[in-house]
Amino acid sequence: MAYGWRWSGVRLATMLVLVAANAARGDETGFESLFDGKSLSGWKASENASSWTVADGQIVCHGPRSHLFYMGSDPARPAEFKNFHFKADVMTKPNANSGIYFHTKYQENGWPTSGHEAQVNNTQKDPVRTGSLYNVVKNFEAPAKDGDWFCEEVIVEGNRIVIKVDGRTIVDHVEKTDDVKDGRKLSAGTFALQAHDPGSEVHYRNIRVKRLP
Repeated sequence: MAYGWRWSGVRLATMLVLVAANAARGDETGFESLFDGKSLSGWKASENASSWTVADGQIVCHGPRSHLFYMGSDPARPAEFKNFHFKADVMTKPNANSGIYFHTKYQENGWPTSGHEAQVNNTQKDPVRTGSLYNVVKNFEAPAKDGDWFCEEVIVEGNRIVIKVDGRTIVDHVEKTDDVKDGRKLSAGTFALQAHDPGSEVHYRNIRVKRLP
């Protein structure tokens, strides 16, 4: 009888761990994966495409400036998102700088000129840290550590932008007309990941999005 109770306790402990893990991830209902974990199918790199590789179920960016745009299943009709909830698991190496662009569109060279960027940078010399809405709302305190996986979320509904790191809100911004700088504005478009420079290495996995009304 004691063995039965011991086994029940083990099962209960296992169930509690699974429940806690699922709670930490949040509700995943309605999310679609943007990365198959094996290839860059559905994505298109700009200049310096060699800055992008896939290893161990992760997208690794390490090399000269390049941007990896999500195109979807038909490059002739790139995927487009307006209101959405985006999530990605991210891991930075020391002195890494990257970003998650949204409402952007493919361009062959340079820094993307359309859409906004959610910053990914915990220790690089640029003081604007992870979770910032780049050039709009600046966060100067790193919410995560190099070498640890963290979840970065971007939520857009109408003219409101929310950026979270591991469930903590870093930015909650309502865009107004006088906030807009050049192409840095809400509209509609796709996502892009940033390879910033040869000294920067960032890993992405579990990239997914949920379309919102």
